Amino acid sequence: MENIVTMQDVSYAYTAEGNTAPVLEHVNLDIPRGQFLAVLGHNGSGKSTLAKHLNAILTPSEGVVYVDGIDTRQEEMIYEIRQNVGMVFQNPDNQIVATIVEEDVAFALENLGVEPKEMRQRVDDALKEVGMYEYREHAPHQLSGGQKQRVAIAGIIAMRPECIVLDEPTAMLDPKGRREVIKTVRKLNRDFGITVVLITHYMDEAAKADRVVVIDNGHMLLDDTPKNVFSHVEQLKSVGLDVPQSTELVYELKKAGYPVDSHIIDEEECVEQILRLLEE
Repeated sequence: MENIVTMQDVSYAYTAEGNTAPVLEHVNLDIPRGQFLAVLGHNGSGKSTLAKHLNAILTPSEGVVYVDGIDTRQEEMIYEIRQNVGMVFQNPDNQIVATIVEEDVAFALENLGVEPKEMRQRVDDALKEVGMYEYREHAPHQLSGGQKQRVAIAGIIAMRPECIVLDEPTAMLDPKGRREVIKTVRKLNRDFGITVVLITHYMDEAAKADRVVVIDNGHMLLDDTPKNVFSHVEQLKSVGLDVPQSTELVYELKKAGYPVDSHIIDEEECVEQILRLLEE
């Protein structure tokens, strides 16, 4: 499968007051088109720095990042790179710039010079795709956190990117807002084939991805399916990460000597295992 993003031996270091602090070290990562990838890591692990390399907010100190075959160090290609890979940040208020929802979604299109009829169609389509069309004439400040984040996502998908990177988009939301945003992201990936890179510290969000990458101290620690990654319970805990509750329960049962599958990540599978144990 063709890759939308390729990172080759990427290292990055921040420099402040003459001191250099390495954040990423020799990271290699291929992201195929259409994949839903979750990136996990504790605070300061380098996961947000990695995210910012995916659409040239940052460029490597060493190594190279290709977006749709374009080297992100080519400054003259920055707009094309960011049309291919859109970015959604943690706080939606930092991305909303207009006083009316539909005007906010249209903002980037106006800057790109999209003609009015095409812009109208893209704005309407984007708002419908995130379930916010009925709020198109509302003021963003009147919306809930989850609704604001969906408007921010609409502003990105109106640009029709091939990939959306979401940097902890649910960190500031309540459980209802979190569910709304993740449902929207999964729909964009499943129904429209948009590549999704989700930076998160919520294990249940990562469990819904096709693939999970774990970053620790700037290095890739694990890279596999959610079932395989979360089966490494002790390794994840050793780097300050948790696992889904179902996985935790199965892990404790296995430690107690019960014959259970350690690759369980959702509640239904967990219930099936426990029923099977009771029947036996």
